[in-house]
Amino acid sequence: MSLARIAAAAGRATALPLVLAVSAVDLDATGPDAEAGVHEDRVLPVASASKLLLLAEVARRLDTGELPADRIVDVLPEDRAGGTGLLSRFGRGGWTVEDLCWLTASVSDNTATNALLRLVGPDATAGLAARLGLDHLALHDRVRDERGPGVPPVFATGTARDLAHLVAHAARGTLVSTGASARLLRWMRSNTDHGLVPALVAHDPYAPGFPRPLPGALLVANKTGTDRGVRADAGLLVGTRRLAYAVVAHWDTALGPSTERAAVHAIRDVGRTLAACATDPGRD
Repeated sequence: MSLARIAAAAGRATALPLVLAVSAVDLDATGPDAEAGVHEDRVLPVASASKLLLLAEVARRLDTGELPADRIVDVLPEDRAGGTGLLSRFGRGGWTVEDLCWLTASVSDNTATNALLRLVGPDATAGLAARLGLDHLALHDRVRDERGPGVPPVFATGTARDLAHLVAHAARGTLVSTGASARLLRWMRSNTDHGLVPALVAHDPYAPGFPRPLPGALLVANKTGTDRGVRADAGLLVGTRRLAYAVVAHWDTALGPSTERAAVHAIRDVGRTLAACATDPGRD
């Protein structure tokens, strides 16, 4: 994987009024050429891409038996949030832990996220981040419909490098255990939002056997994030090489919808370069 290719793709956004942070890890390479990035250590709001950290902690607890997958969790009134998801529209109040995880991973369900975060506690996600060396990835609060005085200004912050390294841990089986790693990847594979990094890339979202490579095809598992002035995507591309990646765009919302569209286009452009690296058998 060439740092120049990744940097060139991100560099095309230099003239835009936004920050575009990119990090990629070639899981089948070693040495300094195994990683590439641009602004990868810049701490930015990362919106729902940070839910990967919460899901990783739940996966760890399910693997150790601290939490049974079929434990029923009551959804409380304070858990309910608008935005992405389905639970705020359902009348049923109790869901299993694994139900909540599938909903969080597949449709970024904010109500399910809040119920899980209440269940495990923010200190647990912070502790897991510290053990994994993800020094700047943090969930600051539950998901809220409105943010006013007295609450954190954003749901979560982090760096592209930390998000990519979290995915890399899952792909390598080092997310505490191989079982927890595999579980997180299965949840990521169910994500229905492929509108950012994978949007312009030919890939099979339903092929069986993930994360084993499928000859002649590119496979994707990811988690996206959307908030005011933020678009983020962290995931795994499996082709002839396996790439863990994260791309985060941040801009001033006062600049209007044209900047939002430019951010999405910039992320998709980087996605094409990441896909080209994942499907290139060479080591350029």
